[in-house]
Amino acid sequence: MEQSQNEKNLSSEEISRYARHISLPEIGIKGQEKLKTSSVVCIGTGGLGSPLLIYLAAAGIGRIGIVDFDVVEYSNLQRQIIHSTNSVGLLKTASAKQHLLKLNPSCRVDLHNQKLTSSNALEILNNYDVICDCSDNFPTRYLINDSCLILNKPNIYASIARFEGQVSVFNLKEDSPNYRDLIPTPPPKELIPSCSEAGVMGILPGIIGTIQAAEAIKIITNIGYPLNGRLLIFNALKMSFKELTLKSNPENKNIHKLIDYQKFCSDIKVKNEVDYYIKSISIKELKRLLSQSSKEILLIDVRNLNEHDQCSISGSRLIPLSTIESGEAINEIKILTAKKNLYVFCKSGNRSLRALKHLNKFGIRGINIEGGIEAWNNEKIN
Repeated sequence: MEQSQNEKNLSSEEISRYARHISLPEIGIKGQEKLKTSSVVCIGTGGLGSPLLIYLAAAGIGRIGIVDFDVVEYSNLQRQIIHSTNSVGLLKTASAKQHLLKLNPSCRVDLHNQKLTSSNALEILNNYDVICDCSDNFPTRYLINDSCLILNKPNIYASIARFEGQVSVFNLKEDSPNYRDLIPTPPPKELIPSCSEAGVMGILPGIIGTIQAAEAIKIITNIGYPLNGRLLIFNALKMSFKELTLKSNPENKNIHKLIDYQKFCSDIKVKNEVDYYIKSISIKELKRLLSQSSKEILLIDVRNLNEHDQCSISGSRLIPLSTIESGEAINEIKILTAKKNLYVFCKSGNRSLRALKHLNKFGIRGINIEGGIEAWNNEKIN
């Protein structure tokens, strides 16, 4: 619906509120009016969505949509700063709206208390100018991407894990890349650690989500150079940024309808174990081997230090997956496996499989322990 000139014009209170924006020649009164009349939807009200939503409201975005179906838990509070201790048990959307309206009562906040699906995505997202992907799973990311292609909407994408985050802007122009240009096919589910398994530094989504907010403001006011065709990668441990160029593949734009994205992602399986020379054994088999010839066995735990300290298998050596994938631990493992047989475990068997797949590239063969420490503990109980 077209807005009247009065609705577009800034009030004296708004001119005072947004004075620091207005004093920027690149934004000014006209730019602030664009922010007032714009609409942005955020899918996910977690680590990324929290700072994004806060800064969108503070910037004077006229209409903000929030899509989420989850409730606030204590484990969220370490990084999801839009929620408070009093919010635990509330819907994340309701908790977020309370915070945003306290910050800026003039914002309109629309709540979509539901999971984004192929049946509702086009209807929901079509109501907004800019789409912000703050989701935490591959099916939703592909769903958001394809919906934006069909609706011709810009998609501000971000993801985080452990100490690293990345941001890009997809589908901004006709020749812009999209998420399928970054990740053409989803990785096998069994090779993807959950947030609870991998962990995340609390401040990381604050940095990445704030960058998403900056991109939204730039796109709406048409200033600067958005991350179109560029993937920005931030490493909190090194406190460094690097940038990769993304190219658009016309074949990845050929999206005309939405599909079953859960099935699309779950259909991707790890290649046959023979392809990677990866064998596996059960916890019972491992215990039998340890009782017979433990001196010939090198048992590596690829979880994080805090997980290892809480509970591990006696005699195991901690070499986190991150140090294997970064290459830091490769020489150490080569030396250790010179005279011993390598067995690798993690929490449930997913990270250990990733570690062995990576080690295979360096000619290091090992055996995956099915079920990881969870199976080990269950075996002890039973």
